[in-house]
Amino acid sequence: MDNIYEDNGIFNFLFQLPQIIYSSLVTSVLNIILKSLAISEEKIFDMKKEKDSEKFKQKAKSLKRNLKIKLIIFLILSSLLMLLFWYFISCFCAAFINTQLILIEDTLISFILSMIYPFGLKLLPGFMRIPALRANNKDNKCLYKISLLLSSL
Repeated sequence: MDNIYEDNGIFNFLFQLPQIIYSSLVTSVLNIILKSLAISEEKIFDMKKEKDSEKFKQKAKSLKRNLKIKLIIFLILSSLLMLLFWYFISCFCAAFINTQLILIEDTLISFILSMIYPFGLKLLPGFMRIPALRANNKDNKCLYKISLLLSSL
């Protein structure tokens, strides 16, 4: 806040860049946690592969119970986070009236960054796999495994 008033309210992108990166990283971590609660495709596919009808029914019951629990936790956690963020931003804007424009600019830059960097995260594993798969003696297994790890993020 002090630097904003020293610069007469001028937006300094280089000064704000670390905060924008930190907020994007925190958002990514929260996104991974919420995705782990919301996405259950693998368990459903595992259940569909079951040939025995009795085991299928047991897995279906267990999966249904697990999905209900995960959904409840997801809804509660996401609702609490939204309320916390709403309260924080409301208090911030009420206390620092002159910085609302800077908050909007920071929010837009963070939003644009969060829309752009997934492209890099999804293209990078592909660019790593191409040389790994084209290698004649398959000595690039490490590169391929890294690309698998990056694609799972």
